[in-house]
Parts: sequence; structure tokens; C-alpha cells
Amino acid sequence: MTKHVSCVDLVRGLSRRSLLKSTAGLLSVPFVAKSTTAWAQEKLAGAGQVVVFSFGGSYTEGLRKYVYDPFTKATGISVVDVTADFSEPQVRAMNQAGRVDWDTAIVQAYNYPDMHKAGMFVPIEYGLWDDEALKGTPEKARLTDAVVSYGTATLLAYDERVFPKSGPKNWADFWNVKDFPGPRGLLGANARSNIQAALAADGVPVSDRWPLTGEKLDRAFKKLDEIRPHVAKWWTAGGEPPQLLLNREYVMTNCYDGRAITAIRQGAPIRIVWDGAPITYNYWTVLKGGPNNQNAQKLIAFVNRAKIAAASTLALGYPGPNINQLLHLPPDLAPLLSINEENSSKLAVEDSAWLAAKRPDGKSNADYIQDRWLAWRAR
Repeated sequence: MTKHVSCVDLVRGLSRRSLLKSTAGLLSVPFVAKSTTAWAQEKLAGAGQVVVFSFGGSYTEGLRKYVYDPFTKATGISVVDVTADFSEPQVRAMNQAGRVDWDTAIVQAYNYPDMHKAGMFVPIEYGLWDDEALKGTPEKARLTDAVVSYGTATLLAYDERVFPKSGPKNWADFWNVKDFPGPRGLLGANARSNIQAALAADGVPVSDRWPLTGEKLDRAFKKLDEIRPHVAKWWTAGGEPPQLLLNREYVMTNCYDGRAITAIRQGAPIRIVWDGAPITYNYWTVLKGGPNNQNAQKLIAFVNRAKIAAASTLALGYPGPNINQLLHLPPDLAPLLSINEENSSKLAVEDSAWLAAKRPDGKSNADYIQDRWLAWRAR
């Protein structure tokens, strides 16, 4: 369990609070699973508190309602929130100062390798997890000192009013403006999702996508040159793509899965295509030197129980790794999620280890790609 998932989280510079903004449609869905104190009595009961990093806003509100309050009720441990757009700068600063005030942090996969090597995390106590959580969470998501908290895919979404019978089925169709005419949308700040889409459109299979060599990047940017005149708007905030589809400003766009799914469940005439969708992950970690490490371990064990994982997905719109949660989710939601086997088999997982690796000039591969993207956008 020492090899981490080959994935990287959302592009640096985007507001995490904006990205994981309110999924009101999900929050309104009744959730029948209720935690009781007896439910977690054997291994997770305790006292005191746990200081938990969170992204604030509706993200924290959703977790408070569906995860943290039930955790306190079940275990007797109170949850104290600390919020920021990103955890990594504060975690590094606390580690260097030798004073760690938090117990948990959610860390981007891109940042995990260096922080892991620096010894900033303690091993996850999987002995606290119940059998359903262990069996439902793939081993590749359970690292020695981190566990996937949620995944975010950037998939193809289209207006089914424009293509009611035979819409686009892959990224090649996204580039096919003759058979699928109309204005497109692409994420303006994210180099990697667009580069991966371009490579898919140019016939590069998922198995050959990584590493993104210079030859592949040249190929991707040449392909992006083709679609650029058809991009009506380079979107920035996560809520834009569904809204611009509804406004008929796009006929198709790339879009975060949680945003598209929320819109679909609210009745929007949007369809999603999973084929070749890039997916990224974040990790739960327990911080070395934190004041309440054992309580943090209990919280992470609780979060990954199937019913609580389902509640978290309802609150956030982005699923954790435990596939057994599908048994506890509304029947209209489960088939739409990335962890559903039919969808997960089509995903393109980013190689975070390669992206984090340093180039001869000292830049990471991710920074180099982003620099090329910004130069291309500025042309």
C-alpha cells in the first residue's frame, strides 16, 4: 500500500471553494442512513476533539451536516473546522515550525509525493476500518499514510436538446465540428485536462497517454489549434459549463462531473460522456505531530464506512473511493458516478508522480506544461 494512485488534483490556481461549491440538488435528497452511538461504539468511541482542514463554504456545511455531526453523535468526539482554499502551504509551514495545530488535511495528489518523503504524515490505521470499508475501497486508494478522499473527473457534457438522438460519444466527436456543429467550451486555466482531451481526439489511447513527452505535447497543441476557433468561451468557475449549456451558449463542453451530475439530477437537459475523461484525486492525511492523531484516525475510518461515504457523496457531489456506498445512494445517482464500474473503466487517471517530477531546469513537469499552456493561450 505504499504506491500512490497515479493521479493529480485540480489545476493550481483554481479556487477549491468555487470548484466544490454548493450541490444543493444533492443536499435536498433524503438520506435514510442514520448513525447511532452504538454503530461506532466498539472501535471509534472516544472523547475530546479533532481539528479538521476543510475548504469552507458549502463544502464544510455539507460535511458538517452529513458526516461530522453524525460522527460526533456516534463517537462523542467533536469536530473543529479550519478552512482555506489549499491545505499544503499551512501544513508545510507548521511542519517546518515544529508546531502542528491541525489533525487532518486533504492534500492534492500533485503535492503528496514530496510531503510524504518529508515525513509529514502518520500511517493510516486501517485496523479501525470496518470490513465493508476495507473490501469496498481499492488497495490502490489506500496508501500507507494517505487514503483517497474523493475523485474529480473532467468529462464531456452536451446539450441533449441539440443532439437528442445521437450525441457525441468521445473526444474525437468533440473535435468533429462538421457532424456535431456548434460552439464549444473548454476550461481556460487547466492545461492538463485539455491536453488529454486533445490527445484522445487525435487517437492516443488512454494506455499511451502518460508520460506527456515533448512529442505528445506538440501533438496535443497542434490538435488544440484545430478546435480553438470553435471555443465560444474559456470557462473558469465550475458552475459555468452547465449554465452555459442551459443558456445555449455551448452545445458541448468539458465539465467537472459533480457539477454536471447535480444539474442532471435537477432536471437539466444535459448528457455526459465518460469515455477518456481525465480524473484526479485528493488524499485524506493524518498530520504528524497533530494534537489529536487518534481522533483523526477514527474520523477517517468513519468517513469511509459505506453509509457515511454515501452521505459525503450526497453532500459534495464527488464520491470517495468506497464502492459499497453505491448500495446506499439514490438509484438515479449511483449510475452517474465515477466509481460506478461502467464509468470507472473508461477513465484516464493522471500520473501525479510524473507531473511532480523535476525537469533539468528545476521546474516540475506540471509547471512546464502549465507554462506552455499559458503561452499558447496568449497567442
